[in-house]
Amino acid sequence: MSAQVPPSRVLSHLGVMAVLAVVLGVVVAGIAIPFAGIAGIGARQVAKTVDDLPAAFDTGTLPQTTRILDADGNLITTLYDQNRVYRPLDQISRNMTQAIVSIEDYRFYQHGAIDLKGTLRAFVTNQANSGTVQGGSSITQQLVKQTLLTQAEESGDKAAMKAATADTYSRKLKELRYAIALEQAHSKDWILERYLNTAYFGDGAYGVQAAARHYFDVNSNQLTVKQSALLAGLVKNPTGYDPTNFPDAAIARRNVVLDREAQLHVISSDEADALKQKKLGLNVQSSQNGCVNSTAAFFCDYVVNYLEQDSALGSTVDARKKLLTSGGLTIKTTLEMSNQKAAATSVANHVHATDNAIGAVAEVQPGTGDVLALAQSRPMGTDTKKGQTYINYTIPQEVGNAPGFQAGSTFKAFVLATAITQGIPLTTTFSNQPTMTFNQSLYANCPGSPPFVGTWRVGNSTILKGTMNAYVGTRESVNTYFAQLEQKTGVCDPYNLAKSMGVELTDPSVERYPTFTLGVDNVSPLEMAGAYATFGARGEYCTPHPVSEILDSAGNSIKTYSPECNQVMPETTADAVNDVLRGVQEPGGFGYQLGHTELTKDGQTIPSAGKTGTTQDGKSVWFMGYTPQIATAAMIAGANEKGQPVPLGGQTIAGNYVSGSQVTGSGFAGPMWADAMHPIQNSLKIEDFTKPDPTVVKGVQMPIPSVGGMSVSEATSTLEAAGFTVTTGSQVTSSYSAGKVAYSYPSHQAASGASIMLYISSGPAKHKKHKKSGRTLTPGGVGNPAGHGSPGRGRGR
Repeated sequence: MSAQVPPSRVLSHLGVMAVLAVVLGVVVAGIAIPFAGIAGIGARQVAKTVDDLPAAFDTGTLPQTTRILDADGNLITTLYDQNRVYRPLDQISRNMTQAIVSIEDYRFYQHGAIDLKGTLRAFVTNQANSGTVQGGSSITQQLVKQTLLTQAEESGDKAAMKAATADTYSRKLKELRYAIALEQAHSKDWILERYLNTAYFGDGAYGVQAAARHYFDVNSNQLTVKQSALLAGLVKNPTGYDPTNFPDAAIARRNVVLDREAQLHVISSDEADALKQKKLGLNVQSSQNGCVNSTAAFFCDYVVNYLEQDSALGSTVDARKKLLTSGGLTIKTTLEMSNQKAAATSVANHVHATDNAIGAVAEVQPGTGDVLALAQSRPMGTDTKKGQTYINYTIPQEVGNAPGFQAGSTFKAFVLATAITQGIPLTTTFSNQPTMTFNQSLYANCPGSPPFVGTWRVGNSTILKGTMNAYVGTRESVNTYFAQLEQKTGVCDPYNLAKSMGVELTDPSVERYPTFTLGVDNVSPLEMAGAYATFGARGEYCTPHPVSEILDSAGNSIKTYSPECNQVMPETTADAVNDVLRGVQEPGGFGYQLGHTELTKDGQTIPSAGKTGTTQDGKSVWFMGYTPQIATAAMIAGANEKGQPVPLGGQTIAGNYVSGSQVTGSGFAGPMWADAMHPIQNSLKIEDFTKPDPTVVKGVQMPIPSVGGMSVSEATSTLEAAGFTVTTGSQVTSSYSAGKVAYSYPSHQAASGASIMLYISSGPAKHKKHKKSGRTLTPGGVGNPAGHGSPGRGRGR
């Protein structure tokens, strides 16, 4: 301050410094400043130091524990930087408030920011004992110190953390000024409430609610006198008095608190003496932090990854992570625990953790996209000798860390659906031989893309030959049948349909080939469950999601996750696909014949449909089964401890040697699907699929006008004039300028009156790394990469 400081102001500061000198002498060893020496410091200099400090103290928001719940509200796990659950004062036992005030600041409700009487008492006591026996800081001062430390830790500022605990004159000045500010701005009850929620009680428990749950498995409003005395005693030295490590020290400290309460007449001397004879009475509850030990580890992992990508929860990934671990959120998920337990048991029984294989199951609800369960055979953890991993094989690479596996003949359903939409009759027959060679130039590519070249040799998994229609060709999963059906549909429409059904196809130059029908891309179980749920929902694709709602720390809803759905094919197309695919599950289908995929309830059959998938090299097998209420993908894929694909044939899986002939989707993945579904089948409704329209089964084809490059209005008018209905889909990259129509689905031919979806161009794509190979891609580049033109990749069953 300048020389013009009023004398009264100087005297006021001198009064503060008189108290401060005592405080410093009590608390800060080695730098005691006797009152007589204050003049040496310089009153005006001290006054200026005090005046320069802020007049207000922002305590900010305390980091709190986030809870992740299943669909029924049961806890899956918690996430936290500090294990804390904030509780208002009226939800904290009076026993606890009395205990903490008695031992830490018995005149808390009588004094201001600093307790001069208590400080002087502590000073005298400490001087008499040649050491620090009693603390002189008020609860308000302690709250300031704890808050400054918490804020420093939250920010990661090492200098601030050091300053918050330094035994310095400037720190005590700052704490005193902030304590005065708190007392001026808040009530005593508010300060006590904040203190009890801020304090560290040892063993990872921050705040009285977390401590009550951790040490005694009760809520803070249920704490007894004995329990409260133990917790109140921990605040002075949470590590040294930790009852889980030092029970004798904890008992001694608890008894000090009980004696103090008796001395202050909070409890009687008889009650204190009786309680001092009691044991600690701990009922320690270990707290979960993260997904590793949760009840659904890889579903939890999916939830965290999913939310970290949600820009509504923060502008950066780091901000979202911070919110998840310190925001005290309640995250309501779509997980059905009964489904999860059945799926987890099934994969563990069919594929052991240390096998050179991955077993995985994903379940999605048609019509909502709710993810009901995710399970895999390798548990979460770092011990590779036990088969543990942090790689989540159940979800797409975009939200996980696994590249996926080829899905084989499960991709045939996309060609089948396209054929139906295009008006190709299900009675269409082709002559088939066990092995056939096809000219790839006969397969139509997308408009504006180069034609395919070379030949393609396709073989079937069994010695199948003869003439067959779509029902038989699909039920028996005949590769040569679908190779010929794809000649009629072209490659473009099935490829685009699969994308619209959630399959992550990003590089046409290696994915969009005649081999597409046999499964050309690496996919995850969740992608395929979401795609097949589209058939169960009569052509409506709903983006899979694991979260239904998020609440803030006060219980207010901050975001709900409603289904994001699009009709990606006519309902009549899905009805016809369901009619064909139910042949796999019902009498005559190999799933039914093997006796494992039929679902029943109360002795009645639950209508279901399915499709198998087996890759040509036998590295992965799939079984896709669904009803109108649930779509479940079951996958077994050969993988070494690093997750790299290996053939399943020749491996010992779940204690049994597997020969190459056993590696089929129906005989290998099918039983795992069944064991995940049978325990929950009684929870399913007996709901039949809608019968297919006879005219769709018979098929009536009409050519579709080319609309690429048109405006949306022009394309709509053109298609409606040709007898079709029109809907608008999502944006895609294309060579056309942004806002123009990129392409339609279907694009070649369709049944009269069919719904045609327009995909709108967002402009040309930029060069990027392919998600699987890491190669730099040229947008629109098409060639014949190695492997295409070779024998078919799918092996049917």
